[in-house]
Amino acid sequence: MLRMYVYDGCSTCRKAVRFLDEHEIPCQLVPIRTTPPTRKELREMVDHYGGNIGRLFNTSGADYRSLGLKTRMRLLTEPQKINLLVQNGNLVRRPFLIGNEIGLVGFREEEWKGALL
Repeated sequence: MLRMYVYDGCSTCRKAVRFLDEHEIPCQLVPIRTTPPTRKELREMVDHYGGNIGRLFNTSGADYRSLGLKTRMRLLTEPQKINLLVQNGNLVRRPFLIGNEIGLVGFREEEWKGALL
């Protein structure tokens, strides 16, 4: 079963939900702010993106800026980055879709069509 971590106030998340609904793709929706992806899911997603953990961060978010992560990221180890994401769902790029050998962050319709249809 696919799980998609979303935030209700996110227009990109709403587009992704609409895409899944239009294509009748079942998915469990999880509120990302209160229930961030698990450590295991984050590691799986890093693998989907060829080891690029930076792809998982919501770099435009206020939490990312307030923690000074733009300058600190290069100093952090991968386990430290995973810990940040597990502890703060606001840091995770959304939507975050995982399951059935699929891993997608952000919503780009063509990418999602290629992976899901």
